[in-house]
Amino acid sequence: MKPQIFIPAATALILLALSAATFRKEGNQPSKETIQPAAAHSTNTIIEASRAGLPSMPSKENSEKRILGQQSANPSYTLFESGQVRPLALSSDKKTLFALNTPDNRLEVFDVRGEVPLLRGAVAVGLEPVALAVRSDEEVWVVNHLSDSVSIVRLRPEGRISFRARRDARPGRVVKTLLVGDEPRDIVFAGEDRRMAFVTAAHRGQNAPFDPQLTTPGIGRADVWVFDSSNLGDSLTGDPVAILNLFTDTPRALAASPDGSRVYAAGFLTGNRSTAIHEGLVEDNGGLPQPTINADGDPQPSTGLIVQFDGQHWMDDAGRSWDAMVPFSLPDRDVFVIDALTEPPRLLEGQDGFYAGVGTAIFNMAVNPVSGRVYVSNTEAFNRKRFEGPGEFAGDTVRGRLHESRITVLDEAVRPRHLNKHIDYSSCCAPLPNVENSRSLAFPTDMQLSADGRTLYVAAFGSSKVGVFDTVELEDDTFTPSQSNHIPLQGGGPSGLALDEERQRLYVLTRFDNSLAVVNTVSRQEIFRQALYSPEPESIVAGRRFLYDAALTSSHGDSACASCHVFGDFDGLAWDLGDPDTSQEFIPGPFLIPPLLLGQLQFASLKGPMTTQSLRGMANHGPMHWRGDRTGGLEEFSAQPDQGSFDEQAAFRAFNPAFEGLIGRHERLSPQQMQSFTEFILQIRYPPNPIRNLDNSLTADQQAGRDFYFNSRPSDTFGTCNRCHVLDPQGNAGFGVDQPGFFGSDGRYTFDGVPQIFKVPHLRNMYQKVGMFGMLPDPFQGDQVRGFGFLHDGSVDTVFRFFSSEVFSRSIINPGGFPDGEAGAAMRRQVEAFMMAFPSNLAPIVGQQVTVDSANQQVTSDRLALLMARAEDGECDLVAKGRQGLFEAGFLYQGNGLFETDQAGQDAMELAALLEAAASAAGEVTFTCAPPGSGRRMGVDRDEDGVLDGDEVRQKQRQP
Repeated sequence: MKPQIFIPAATALILLALSAATFRKEGNQPSKETIQPAAAHSTNTIIEASRAGLPSMPSKENSEKRILGQQSANPSYTLFESGQVRPLALSSDKKTLFALNTPDNRLEVFDVRGEVPLLRGAVAVGLEPVALAVRSDEEVWVVNHLSDSVSIVRLRPEGRISFRARRDARPGRVVKTLLVGDEPRDIVFAGEDRRMAFVTAAHRGQNAPFDPQLTTPGIGRADVWVFDSSNLGDSLTGDPVAILNLFTDTPRALAASPDGSRVYAAGFLTGNRSTAIHEGLVEDNGGLPQPTINADGDPQPSTGLIVQFDGQHWMDDAGRSWDAMVPFSLPDRDVFVIDALTEPPRLLEGQDGFYAGVGTAIFNMAVNPVSGRVYVSNTEAFNRKRFEGPGEFAGDTVRGRLHESRITVLDEAVRPRHLNKHIDYSSCCAPLPNVENSRSLAFPTDMQLSADGRTLYVAAFGSSKVGVFDTVELEDDTFTPSQSNHIPLQGGGPSGLALDEERQRLYVLTRFDNSLAVVNTVSRQEIFRQALYSPEPESIVAGRRFLYDAALTSSHGDSACASCHVFGDFDGLAWDLGDPDTSQEFIPGPFLIPPLLLGQLQFASLKGPMTTQSLRGMANHGPMHWRGDRTGGLEEFSAQPDQGSFDEQAAFRAFNPAFEGLIGRHERLSPQQMQSFTEFILQIRYPPNPIRNLDNSLTADQQAGRDFYFNSRPSDTFGTCNRCHVLDPQGNAGFGVDQPGFFGSDGRYTFDGVPQIFKVPHLRNMYQKVGMFGMLPDPFQGDQVRGFGFLHDGSVDTVFRFFSSEVFSRSIINPGGFPDGEAGAAMRRQVEAFMMAFPSNLAPIVGQQVTVDSANQQVTSDRLALLMARAEDGECDLVAKGRQGLFEAGFLYQGNGLFETDQAGQDAMELAALLEAAASAAGEVTFTCAPPGSGRRMGVDRDEDGVLDGDEVRQKQRQP
C-alpha cells in the first residue's frame, strides 16, 4: 500500500553520470552565475548573527551594502497585498469616521458632520493595517498585519475636530503597541462592558509565547488573543488574559453578539473536505477516471486524484469511493463560538463550540442586531471537478465555475446562500457586457446591518458594487439577484463599510484606488469620493483590478484570478486543471537533470492535481506553474536573468489563455491589459518568515539542518539540497534585477521521481502548509486541519516524510544521505526545522515594532536595541514616530545611535535625547522596522517631494 513517492536510487545513479544542460548569456558565452553548481553561486550565506546591546557604527562590509537612512537600490514602497478585513468604523456619536490607509500605514480620521467628510489628520501605525475597532470615542485599536501588532491610538479628547487639530493634522497618537502572533487580521470588543479585546492571529510568530509545534499533529493553526483593555499590564507585549487555539487553518474574521456575550471567530482558508490521493495508490486501485489520453490520442501520465468527503465517503468526480486510501478525517470546522463573559473567555465545548461546512474561504462576519443570526461572507470551491478548457473531448470542465460567492446564515443550522443563483453554469461564455454578468456579485467581504436587522449591505470586492439584501429573503433563500439591488461604485474593490442610518449614508472604502466613497442609502447612488494618499506607484494601482475584477475577467461575473489566488496568495487547495483538448508542448528547459532517459520531453495535456501556488515573490524565479509550463522559453533562448524561461514577464503573460479556458471569459485580456496585470503582480513580495528568530539567527536544530542543506557531499545521490533548491539571497543581483535572490529555485527544471518534469519550486512558504498528518501506510490519524500538504499535489503530509524517501538514504552511492535509525530521523527533523525557517526576501525583523514611553524604557530596551542592531546590519530601515508639542514628529535611524529628524537644518538626535524628549512630554515614541528603502518615506518625507514632513506641517499648515 505504500506509494513510491520519489526517485529510486538506481535511477539517480544513472542520472548522476549525466551533466546538467547549460544555458548561456548573450553571445552564447557561459553564465558563471547559472552554469556552476549551487555551491559556486555568488552568495550562499545568510546573515544569522546579531550583536548584543546598543549598536555601534556599521562595519565596513555592511557600509558597503547600504548607508543607513539614505536612498538605496530598494524601492520606497513594498507591495504585500494584504487583505483588508475591517478597515472602516464610525465613532459611537457618528461624528467621526476612522479609515485605514493600508498602503500608507496610517489611521485616517474624518469629521463626518458636514456635507462631505473632512480629513482631520492621520496617525502612523504599524505596517499593513487591515482592521480596526473603536473602544471609545477617544480610543481606537488597529490591527497591523505585517507588524504582528496592535496599535492603541489615543485621540485628542476635544481637539479631534477643532481648528487646532485641523491645522496640525495631529488627531491622536499611538500610546501602546501590543505584540501578538503572526499576521493578525481582525479585532472586536466584547464581554462585560465590552472591555475584552479579541484579536485573530496565526498560531506561530516570533512574538508568541509558545512553540508553534509545526511537526505535531492535532494542533490548530489559528489563535484568538484576548486582552483586558482596562488592564494591559506592564510587559513588552501586553498581557493577554487568554490565547485560544482554534482547530482550523489561519484565522481571519471576528464578530460579537449584540449583547457582547458571544464572540464568533472564523478561519480563513478552511478548506472543503477535499484531499489528494497519491498517484501510486491511484495506479494500484483502478487508475484514473477517463479520459487517460488527450484529444490527439497521446497517452497521458499517471497522476494523483482529488477526492472529497461527502459526509459518508471520500468520493472522486467519477463517483468512486476511496475511503481506504485516506487515513484521517477533515472536520472542516470554520466558525468557532467563544463565551466572552467567563474569566478568562473560553471556547464553548462540544458541538456548541463550532460550525462546520460554512465555506472554503471565509472573508467576514456580521451579526443581526435583532435576531442574533450570524452572516458569513465566503466562497465555496469546486476543485473536485477535473479539467479546464472547453470540455469537448472529456465532456466536462470546471471552466467558469471555480467558486460560488455566498452568504452563509448561522443559527441552529448552517444555511449557505449562493448570491449568484441566476447564473446558468451549463453555458459559457457570453461576450461582455451581458445581463447575467450585471446581476452578479463576486467575493463578498465586509457587511453592515441596519438597526432593525432587515437590511444587509454587502461589499462585493470583485464587482465594484455594494449588494443590498432583505435579510428575511436572504435567510429564506427567496431573493432574486437583480442589478436594481446593487449600488455601483466608481472605485473598485470595496473592502470596508460603515453605516450611518440617521444621515442615510453608507461609507465605503475602495481598495483598488484607495479611496473613501459616500453612498446615499435612499437613492443608492455614490454622492462623494475622496482619495486617500497612497505611496503605491501607478503600475500597482493600474494593474490590481485584473487580479480581482470578476465583472471584467469572467463572462458570468463571479470569477477572477483571486478566486484561487486569494489576495495574491493561495487557497490551500489542489486543482486538476489539465486540458485534454490541447496538444502537448515541448519542454524548453534549462534542466538540472536532463530528461533524455525518461522520454519526458513534452508538457502533457493532463497534469493531475496541483496545489495552488502563491503569486507572491515570482520575480527572479523563472517559469511559472509547478511544471514551469507558463514560460517565455517556448519563444526565446534562455539565459539569466530575464531571457527565455527566466523572463518572468513573458511567463506571466503566458497565463492570458486562462481567462478563456479557466475563468470563463469570452476572450483574452488585451496585450495592454495583460502587461498592466504583469507589472502589478511581479511586485508582490513574500512577508518575512515568522518562524526564524528576529535577529535572523537559527536555533541549533535549524543550523544543523542548514549545514546538511549546504553539505559538500551529495545527499540525494546526485547533489546537495542546494544544488537543486538554490538558496542565494544575492542571486542575479549583479545583473541589477529589481528583486534579486533565489529562495529555493533559480528557475531550472528537474526530474522529480514522478511521470512529469517539474520546475524546481521555491521553499519560502513551507510553514504555511502545515496541518495535514497521515498518509498510508500509517494507521488512522484522526482529525486534521488541512487536506493538502507538500509536493506538487499536496499528497505528502509532512516534510519529514518527504525526506524519508529512499533517494535521501545514506548508501555507498549516496554517502551524504541520511543514516538509518534514530540518528537519521534526528537529522531529518533538523532539515525539516530549517525548511520551516527558510529565509524570505525580507529579514524577520521587518515590520516589528515597539512603543517606548516614560514608564517602560527598561522593559523595552532590549527590543529597541534589537531593532537598531538589525537596522545597522541593513535588514530594515528603522523609523520612529512621536510628538513634539502639537505636532507629529518623525525620525529615521542613521546608525551609531543617531536619528535624522523631519525638519531641515536640525541636527540628528541621539537615542537618549529622543527618549528624554518623549518622557518629558509624557508622550511616546513608536519604533518600526520598515522594509529596506522605505525608511525615508515612512519616517521623514511621506510624499517623497524632498520637503520634510515637519517643515510641511509647520510652514504650510497641511499634512504632507
